[in-house]
Amino acid sequence: MTLSILLYVLVGFVAQMIDGALGMAYGVSSNTFLLSLGIPPAAASASVHMAEVVTTGVSGISHWRLGNVDWKLVRRLLIPGVIGGVVGAYLLTSIDGDIIKPYISAYLLVMGGVIVYKAFTLVPRSKPDGYHGPRVSWLGLLGGFCDAIGGGGWGPVVTSTLVARGKNPRMTIGSVNFSEFFVTLAESILFVLTLDFRNYWQIILGLLIGGVVAAPIAARLTQKLPLKTLMIFVGVLIIGLSIRTLVLALM
Repeated sequence: MTLSILLYVLVGFVAQMIDGALGMAYGVSSNTFLLSLGIPPAAASASVHMAEVVTTGVSGISHWRLGNVDWKLVRRLLIPGVIGGVVGAYLLTSIDGDIIKPYISAYLLVMGGVIVYKAFTLVPRSKPDGYHGPRVSWLGLLGGFCDAIGGGGWGPVVTSTLVARGKNPRMTIGSVNFSEFFVTLAESILFVLTLDFRNYWQIILGLLIGGVVAAPIAARLTQKLPLKTLMIFVGVLIIGLSIRTLVLALM
């Protein structure tokens, strides 16, 4: 196994550990790391989503079998999320990587700030809100678009917003994860149709191996790690790496 693949394995491992502990931020974390290594934005997002097709599929099936899926919420999120994801992926592949890289880094910087903010403010209401209005569909559209453009963001944008609005945390996480598979699949299909993946197989393979190795470890550590402290750490890490990438891109 070459040194570069080992580096991507490490990225996948760390990102999956973060996702396993927070229930989100795999895409944001892995894409931030890849951009900091000099990977072009379209290649980074495409590789992350190709690897995520497997993990989100397994996660979605698991939540469905455990009864954690609210089908009314899925209907509100799935189609708008797919549309937003496809539009975002098309836009990302249509613009030169050097031009869009500073903007992607700025987006990820904001996402890091969102995660830190949620660490201090995300307190679920005692009585969950079961109504899913049209605003949920708009949130799905925005989440899908941000997810494709930034290589991640579906969880931080959609899950945290819905839980903060008072939705049932367990059903929200399950429904958002179930919908995420279809959003990720749609984005990946567009990336396959528009990009040459022969140059990215090492990234995808590395992310997959790292994620598979980290998944059972992350599952065991989830209940032992302080959520608030971890969210702050991850948010600050993403902010730091994004600032570095932003500075290098503007030099």
